[in-house]
Amino acid sequence: MRIGLVVLALLSLVGGTHAALKPLHADLQPHDNKAVAVYKTTAQGDLRMNLYFPSGWKKSGRRPAIIFFFGGSCATGTPQQFASAAEYFATRGLVAASAEYRIESIHHTVPQACAEDAKSAVRWLRLNAMRLGIDGKRVIAGGGSSGATMAAFAAYNTTFEPDDEEASVSCEPDALVLINPAFGFPNRSALTPEQAEAAKGPLGAFITSWRVIKGGPPAILIFGTEDPLQEKARDFARQLIAAGTRAEFYTAEGQRHGFFNRSDSSPWHILVLRQIDFFLGSLGYLSGEPTIGIPADTTVTLQKVRP
Repeated sequence: MRIGLVVLALLSLVGGTHAALKPLHADLQPHDNKAVAVYKTTAQGDLRMNLYFPSGWKKSGRRPAIIFFFGGSCATGTPQQFASAAEYFATRGLVAASAEYRIESIHHTVPQACAEDAKSAVRWLRLNAMRLGIDGKRVIAGGGSSGATMAAFAAYNTTFEPDDEEASVSCEPDALVLINPAFGFPNRSALTPEQAEAAKGPLGAFITSWRVIKGGPPAILIFGTEDPLQEKARDFARQLIAAGTRAEFYTAEGQRHGFFNRSDSSPWHILVLRQIDFFLGSLGYLSGEPTIGIPADTTVTLQKVRP
């Protein structure tokens, strides 16, 4: 059963308090090109970041970084959702990460804590750039569903800010990779039962707390054509374009919300990773062609559309 609104309202008063970024330990040594670090301590517990390093990684390097946030309506989910995506982009030369953030089912927090933690995670990467071997001016953020919303909020929300963090270190990503993000719920008749329930709670108002500004990071947005959340996301993309920011919008024919969340053998999973690869390559973050191959029997493709 979901936590009552009264309890959530009380928790929102303490959602961002007693939290602090954790400095990265100086002797970080990846094992099999992986490591786990606590990036933030909160009243509800430590938050960890799963790190994936490319072959030949060195602390002296200045590689681009990409961080993913899992979906689950700010209520459920784990960083494992984006393990395969992070592993793939590490093979392409990026330092990749998949981060925990506070969610209702584990930490009993309201959605604003998710936004605070996403900003903290991006800021942590920059604060520890020298030890992570990354370029703090080339930090990409992305995710799926509410996780994609959190990545976008790191750039386009100023309402929910972490307490006691070094504000001079930007939490704004340099590029956004957004897989079926929620920027508002459509008419109730178009919602799945899960989305309808989420729309009734604090999440419904929370996901509309964004505002596009000029000079924001370029973004790629990917949706299934049967996902009712795409309409609000199209409005977001149109506002980006109107503000002079690059925004690309792709659709998967006949697919519903969360179509990306399948095994690596799914053609859609592979096609999404390849399209993100092409997008990041066009920004100068990757070089060469994608190394993940499309199965020979694949008959579907992502379509680039006008928002």
